[in-house]
Formats: sequence, C-alpha cells, structure tokens
Amino acid sequence: MTTTDPAAHELARRLADLSRTGLTSEHRAHAARSLLNVVATAIGACRDRAVEIVIATALDGGGERRCPVPGRPERLDPLSAALATGLAAHLDDFDDTHLDTVVHPGAAVLGAVMAVLPEHETTGPRLLDAVALGLETQLRLARAMTPWHYDDGWHITGTVGAPGAAVTAGLLLGLSPGQLGNAIAIASSMTLGHREGFGTMVKPFHPGKAAANGVLAAALARRDFTGSPTALEGPRGYFRALSPTADPARLTTELGTRWEFLDNTVKPYPCGIVAHPAIEAAERLHARLAGRTPVAVRVRCHPLVAELTGNPAPDTGLAARFSTVHGVAAALADGVVGLAQYEDARVVAPDVTALRAATTLVIDESMARDAATVEVVVPDGPVLTESVTHARGSVARPMTDTELDLKVTALVDRTRPGHGPEVIAAVRGLASATTCGDLLTTIVGEPA
Repeated sequence: MTTTDPAAHELARRLADLSRTGLTSEHRAHAARSLLNVVATAIGACRDRAVEIVIATALDGGGERRCPVPGRPERLDPLSAALATGLAAHLDDFDDTHLDTVVHPGAAVLGAVMAVLPEHETTGPRLLDAVALGLETQLRLARAMTPWHYDDGWHITGTVGAPGAAVTAGLLLGLSPGQLGNAIAIASSMTLGHREGFGTMVKPFHPGKAAANGVLAAALARRDFTGSPTALEGPRGYFRALSPTADPARLTTELGTRWEFLDNTVKPYPCGIVAHPAIEAAERLHARLAGRTPVAVRVRCHPLVAELTGNPAPDTGLAARFSTVHGVAAALADGVVGLAQYEDARVVAPDVTALRAATTLVIDESMARDAATVEVVVPDGPVLTESVTHARGSVARPMTDTELDLKVTALVDRTRPGHGPEVIAAVRGLASATTCGDLLTTIVGEPA
C-alpha cells in the first residue's frame, strides 16, 4: 500500500488494473468452480421458507421488478434480488468456505451478479474476473482482521461481504478506479452480522444483505456518491471499529501474485466446515459398527470445532449445522451425511438424539482444523478408531470436478429436476462465452 493513496482507493486501483488486463485461465477456472458451487446451493435452497419470506416481502414492497433469483420464476428489484440470492446461497451452509478465515465469500458475490448482470451484459471471462476479484477482496479484508474480528462475535461473512459484493458489482457496472474506491468505502460503512444469529434464518441473511449493500454502494458510486477516503484504515473506520487488531497492509501485499481465493474450497457436507473431518471419520466407522450401537463416542478435534460447532443438543436443522456431535451421530447412524441428515425431523429422531448424548468433543490444540479422530466404544468389543488427516473438500484434498458436478446435479434436482447438466455447462462455458445470456436463462426459472 502506498503512502499517498488511502486503503480503499489503492485496493480499487489495483483491482481495476487486474480487471483491465484480465486474469489467467487458472484463476478463471477456479472462479468458475466457486460460482458453479454457489449457483447450485442457491438453486437447491430457493424454495426454502426463509427465501419465500424474503421474496414475498419484496413483492409486497413493489418497485421495478427486473432481476431474477436462481431457480425462481419471479423478478424482483435489484436489491431484493441480491438479498434473496445471497440468502438462498448460504442457507444450507453448503456453499464455499475459506477455512483459514471461515468466510463464505461466494454468496454475496452471486447476489451482486444477479442484481447487475440482467441489465449490464458482459462476456463470460469478464464475469469470472469480477467474481474472482470480489472473492479476493473479501478474503483479504478477512485476513487483515483474523482471528480477532471473528473472536469478538462478528459474522465475518457478513462484514466482509458488502465490500466484496461492491467490487463485483462495480466491475460489472464499469466503474472507474475512483468510483470503485468510493464503492468500497461506502460498502464498508454498511457491514453487518453477529455470530449470535448462527443456527437461525439470520445467519444466511447476513451474506444476502451484504450483497444488497454492496450493490447499493456500487450504484451510488456510479453516480459519484462519495465515501470517506480513509473509510478502511481511519481512526474511526472499518478496521478500528470491527477489530481490536488489524493489518491493513494485507489488502494489497502481493495482490496479483498471491491469491487467497485459490484456497476457497467446496464443501462435501452441508454444515460448518470444521465439523467435516469428524463427520468423514464417522462415516467410515458406520460400516465397522456392523449394526452395534455405540455406548460412547469421543471426537478429538481442533479447538475451533467446539467454538463454532459445539451445540450439543440442536433441535432444528439450522441449529444442527453448528453441531459437530450431530454430524458425527448422523454419520454413525446413517453411514452418510447430506441434506437429509439436517432435516428437522431427522435432527430430533430418537436414535440420533441418543448418539449425540453419547458423543463428547475432546479438544486437542495440536490438531489441524481439517483433521479429527473419532473413537467409538461398543459393547463387548474393541474401541473402533478412524482418523482423518485432511478432510475431503479441504485445500489438501479438494473435491474433483466430477464430485462437484455430482453435488451440483443433486442440488439443482431439488427444485429444477433434470437441469443440472445445463447449469454445469453454462457456468463451465463462461471462460469462452461472448455473452452471459445462456447463464441467466439456464439458472433462473421462467417469469410467472
């Protein structure tokens, strides 16, 4: 970061330069993976009650209805479309995750895309660049505040989501570097999200509202609405207000040569990512149980597991997504963990409830975040043990394109049966697409 340019404007200038020169095919391919995954999670959850409430509220409010929501037939005003899209994308906690910062950056970016793209056509490569740079912005902001910001109770996906969505929207709108800097500054004053909302509809609301705030910030900046030049690093600005310790230099250090969003991963399980290694180990143990019922289960895991997903007795599917003991119990009982294991009825089922009560988290500070060991005590038998060094879907063991395609197809089939292959083709084809019309046609329903 230079000594003459404020942080938001230096970041904007660097992002604009990268957008102008274009990213590499590797970067665009990774952006397409993140986009494909989050499009699918949005389509899969688009009929959930929380999404229905947001859309009904938007329709009651009137406004110009021109923007779609993935999987839905309605058209909404841009800000409502961004909100509904971001909420749907994150609702099942099945979207992308950057483990080091526990940010889910794709939902806010997708919300920005759905609000802007219908009336601002661009090429596929430029769309992927805008997606990648919106993801990168969020993760660099998060890096600058990690772990202090999250530890203080902020939902980091919401607080970094608005500036990231502003970047994606601003690049698609063709903002100048100065306007983009103002968009980042404006968005940084509209951050939101507290971890107390985890396990409720409020958690996915955070990236949805962040998307809407980012779109609004970009639209205002396009008309030369201004924000504080030192909105990020000022004595009463974003970093000082949101984190007791921050390192603003991380925003632009090696930007363009080192990429945070390349460590953005795709989830194999619809729950908090730190629960994944324990769930995978428990799935392996299911067959070894041979029908026996465990009398005790011990999960050795990283301290963050208890902090983020330590709910011992969830009573809804949303709450269970923050319960590692539920994920382990469901895996031991069913042999597989997917969306069905987070249905409300399954969460309160007697067999799963009993297994949860028998399961204990054992904190081990030597454990990596993507590792876990599960020990199962069975009657009249040896202790059964499974260890996972790097969870499936982690940076060390990423899901393959084939695995991602299977996940996408299953999610799309929940609300638009048979359309999975079309969605996959439309997103993967963006790298060479001269327009994005096929993408919009494929991922949204026909107007009612």
